[in-house]
Amino acid sequence: MVLPYPAVVCGHICLDVIPTLYDRQAGVDAILVPGKLVDIGPAMLSTGGAVSNTGLALHRLGVPARLMGKVGDDRFGETIVDIVRGHGAELADGMIVAAGEASSYTIVISPPGIDRIFLHCTGANDTFEAADVREELLREAGLFHFGYPPLMRRMWTDGGAELAALLAKAKAAGATVSLDLARPDPDAEAGRADWRAILSRALPSVDLFLPSFEEILFMLRREEFDALAASGGTTDLLPYATEALLLDLADELLGMGAAVVALKLGEYGLYMKTCDSAERLASAGRYAPRDAAAWTSRELYAPCFDVRVAGTTGAGDCTIAGLLTGWMLGLAPEEALLGAVGTGACNVERPDAVSGVPPWAAVRRRIAAGWAQRPPKPAGFRRTAAAGASVWRGPGDAGGGTFSEGEGV
Repeated sequence: MVLPYPAVVCGHICLDVIPTLYDRQAGVDAILVPGKLVDIGPAMLSTGGAVSNTGLALHRLGVPARLMGKVGDDRFGETIVDIVRGHGAELADGMIVAAGEASSYTIVISPPGIDRIFLHCTGANDTFEAADVREELLREAGLFHFGYPPLMRRMWTDGGAELAALLAKAKAAGATVSLDLARPDPDAEAGRADWRAILSRALPSVDLFLPSFEEILFMLRREEFDALAASGGTTDLLPYATEALLLDLADELLGMGAAVVALKLGEYGLYMKTCDSAERLASAGRYAPRDAAAWTSRELYAPCFDVRVAGTTGAGDCTIAGLLTGWMLGLAPEEALLGAVGTGACNVERPDAVSGVPPWAAVRRRIAAGWAQRPPKPAGFRRTAAAGASVWRGPGDAGGGTFSEGEGV
C-alpha cells in the first residue's frame, strides 16, 4: 500500500497483564478470597488502549503509522515501548517517555466462562497534554487519530479545553483528524463530566468522529441510558439501537461540527452518517475525500460479516482502523464501510487485540469473494448490492457509489 502521508495514532496506551486462570466450578468467588493462595498459569504481556490497538491494526493493514502514547520511565514503560517496537521500529518514533511518572497498566482477570474483570491504573495517560505532541510529527501526518480521552484526565477536565486545543493543533497542521471515545466509569469523576459541552468544544476540529452507540448514548443522554440499563438489567444496550435513534444521535454530533459520524454497533455492525456540506468534507485535511460530493449527505449501515468468534478484544479499534484505511485510500463510502466491518471481523477470529488483522488487500479479496454477512439489525434501511457484500442505505440517503472488486487500491 502506497500512501503519501503516515497516520499518527495518539492517546491512551497501557500494558495488559493477563494471567492464565484455570477453570473452577465455583467461579470467580473461588479466586478473589482474602488470604488465599490461588494456583495460576503464566502471564501474557501485551499493549492495550487505542494507540496500541488502532495503531497496530493500521500497521498490519499496511498503513504507515506512528504511535504516540505517553508512558513513564519505569519497567512497565520500557516493556510497552519494546512491544510496540517489536511490531516495527518506526512505530515507536512518537512515543513519549515522562520522567518520574508511572506507566498505565491493566490486570485482566479472565476466568474461563466468566466475563472479564479489569483492574486499571491510568498512570501517565492522566498527564497527557497538547504540549506533549511533537510538532514535526503533526507536520508530517496525513491523519491524526486520537483515542480514549475519557480515560485521560487532562483531556476532560476544565471543560475539555486541553482536548479541544490538541485537536485544533492537529487540524491547523493540516492533518485529517479523527476521534474515538471510551465509556468512563459512571461512578467516577469522568463519568459525571459534562460530555455534551466537551464534545461541542472538540468536534469542530474533528473530521471523523468514531464512538460506539453506547458510549455516545451515555454521554449525550445519560437519563435515557440509565433508564434503558435499569429496564433491561444490563448496560448492553445495542438492542435499543434503532435507525431513528442512530439518526438522531448522528445529526446532533454533525451539528456540533464533525464531518463524518460513525457509530460502532458491536455484533450488529457499523452505522455512518455524513454532513451535507461538500465544502466541509473537502476541508478535511490532507486525506480529504477525492470526491467530496460522494461523501456528502450519506446515511449508510453495514452489518458484520459472519465469522467464528474467538475473542472481541480490540474489535472496535480494528473496525476504526479499517474505516480510516478506506478513507485514506480515497474509497467510496460504501467500500470504506465494508472494509471497516471486514477488518473488525478478521480481528475477532483471534483471541487477542490485533493478530487477526491481515493486509488490506486480503480483507478486500475476502469481501469481493462473497463473504457472508450477518442479518442487519436496525430497521428502516434498504439494501444496496455491492460485489458479494451489502451496505444498507438510510431512507434519506442521497448518494450513490459502487463497490469495486479486486485486491485493493
